Amino acid sequence: MTLFQLLIVAVIQGVTEFLPVSSSGHLILLPALTGGPDQGLAIDVAVHVGTLLAVILYFRADVRIAVGGIGRLVRGRVDTPGALLALCLIVATIPAVIVGFAIKVTGLDEAIRSVAVIGWTMLIFGLVLFWADKTGDTKRVAESWTLKHAIYMGLAQCLALIPGTSRSGITITAARQLGYGRESAAKLSMLMSIPVITASGALLSLDVLEQANWALARDAGIAAAFAFVAALGALVLMMRLLRSISFTPYVIYRVIFGIGLLIWAYT
Repeated sequence: MTLFQLLIVAVIQGVTEFLPVSSSGHLILLPALTGGPDQGLAIDVAVHVGTLLAVILYFRADVRIAVGGIGRLVRGRVDTPGALLALCLIVATIPAVIVGFAIKVTGLDEAIRSVAVIGWTMLIFGLVLFWADKTGDTKRVAESWTLKHAIYMGLAQCLALIPGTSRSGITITAARQLGYGRESAAKLSMLMSIPVITASGALLSLDVLEQANWALARDAGIAAAFAFVAALGALVLMMRLLRSISFTPYVIYRVIFGIGLLIWAYT
């Protein structure tokens, strides 16, 4: 891939990974819309690593608390905020790992990578986000996250395995339904992305190891760096904007984009 192509893929992944507009949907559509080459698994892994580093850096204080609680969790004690946070993140990740593995081994991942599927999921789950954001309470804060709520958000996260749904979008939707404020909903969604991106990256890496070479490693490094910068910028901007605006602008984008894709798919 050329440097420009790497930049486009990395920026799309970095910006859309944490915005509720579906990064996977955009990356799947990129070759179809531009006529360019598919970025391949190695670049997919690289841009995911870049976004993973960005969210770890941005939420480093919370990550430090969760990591610090793992030791107590291993000893069977959930008596600190860190241990509870670590447990909630683990529990919230398990459903997506199981369902994601099942989809991969059955080959369903290729069957659902279509323009029509992405169009419908963009539209439907965009409207669901709008409903949840307008009707959900805002009293709960991220620090009051419970194991029960982690299970619910983890099950919702499984829907993001359908391209176009958006992992951040569906988990934010679930959090808003549960009454978490917009910033808290986004924060929980971002923290949930850390183990999920790690798990999906590790799974993809098994396929990448067979095709690795120096040129590919160089391209992957460049893509990861671009994705890191783009993701960090998107995180900073979104978290600041949520202090004063709702998720409606993202919903409008999803609806327009989804309708456009459906028109393209069916004509």
